[in-house]
Amino acid sequence: MFRPDNTPPESSDFELHIVFQGGQLLSDMRSRTGCLIAREQLQGTGWTEIRRQFLGYWGDQPCYVLEIDTVDQPDPLQYQKGSLYHILGRVDEQLFALAGRASQLLDWERDHRYCGRCGNKMTVDHQERAMRCDPCRMINYPRIAPCVIVLVTRGEELLLARNANFPQPMYSTLAGFIEAGETAEETLQREVREEVGVEVTNLRYFQSQSWPFPNQLMLGFFADYAGGEIVCEPSEIADARWFHYSELPMIPPASSISGQLIQHYIETLN
Repeated sequence: MFRPDNTPPESSDFELHIVFQGGQLLSDMRSRTGCLIAREQLQGTGWTEIRRQFLGYWGDQPCYVLEIDTVDQPDPLQYQKGSLYHILGRVDEQLFALAGRASQLLDWERDHRYCGRCGNKMTVDHQERAMRCDPCRMINYPRIAPCVIVLVTRGEELLLARNANFPQPMYSTLAGFIEAGETAEETLQREVREEVGVEVTNLRYFQSQSWPFPNQLMLGFFADYAGGEIVCEPSEIADARWFHYSELPMIPPASSISGQLIQHYIETLN
């Protein structure tokens, strides 16, 4: 339903908008589309537009992301403010991906207003989706941080861990950022070894997911246990255990790639 595009139409009466204020997403509680706000509705709000970017098309309607001034006061009886986590699992996956794209592009434009090489002000190139510095010709594109996320298995058992910095008692698959010079496979083996002390083999790619917290691309894998005892890295992992697939703890929702890895593996066992 969503089609990315960098070039906005010359004019349209059917624009849709995803609106952020102070880094928080605004959702219309009276609308079925939630975070997609129509142009005519926006015109009556009196909100002050700080910046906008064209995202592409939702169906056949052009869609923009807007950032409004923090002094504006959206009606609390109609609009709910929250992070992207508030809509995770509650909206269509494509709409969540669109909202994530919107958030990342706003953050990217805000963080690259000035050139990191010469300090001059940068301008937005909407055709190429880039921030350009005319004096020194420096170009910055939207940042993507590649990560691996892996479900380690031992027959009917799944190795799941609870993040030390996550407040809920949720157990998830292991994950980590790819470092300079590493392949995704090397990162996977290193992260599993560092976080829980075990070795893995038979790595199989599953699928990827854009994860806008804040700008990650998650590369999902399965891996088989090869040896070692679980020893948690305490700064990252509060607890890690082997769980039989029929007796799982609280796990991530199916809208996340972690949840999809778990769900897919269980389906292969049944």
